[in-house]
Amino acid sequence: MILLILFCPRINQVTQTDGGVSLTKEEHEEVSAVAQQLQNYCVAEPVRCPLIFGEWDVVYCSRPTSPWGGYRSALGRLVFRTKEMIQAVEAPDTIRNKVSFSLLGFLDGEVSLKGKLKVLDESWIQVIFEAPQLKVGALEFQYGGQSEVKLQITYIDEKIRLGKGSRGSLFVFQRRR
Repeated sequence: MILLILFCPRINQVTQTDGGVSLTKEEHEEVSAVAQQLQNYCVAEPVRCPLIFGEWDVVYCSRPTSPWGGYRSALGRLVFRTKEMIQAVEAPDTIRNKVSFSLLGFLDGEVSLKGKLKVLDESWIQVIFEAPQLKVGALEFQYGGQSEVKLQITYIDEKIRLGKGSRGSLFVFQRRR
């Protein structure tokens, strides 16, 4: 519980960093160290814990381009100014990811993905996503193909969920509702 209390101020710090983009290397290391400590307090079999379900804000990623790829690259962030990144986990096995953005600062849009969640073991999940949907103004279309991600749930409680991607990216999610 003490670690969670220590982590809560850091949650406020990472929520104001455009998903971790504006943090220094030292600040990324600090978030990683606390996340590493928190995983010692994770419930057994977090992928089967009912707390996983709900809407989560993606408030931090140790590699800013991990969520949403090119949209979160340095150039992508100039063109697509991120407003929010949300992940909804719906029972029994659906995940919906959405990033809302402002195109060049004046045209609202969003990219969304719907996926099927598969439990791999007590802490790892795999999600196979359908092709992304892009909506900009009145224009809406699907592009690309299926994609797949694997994520280890390293900590979960009523307010915070931590995950580690298969390539080592640390994600911090904060419950919306």
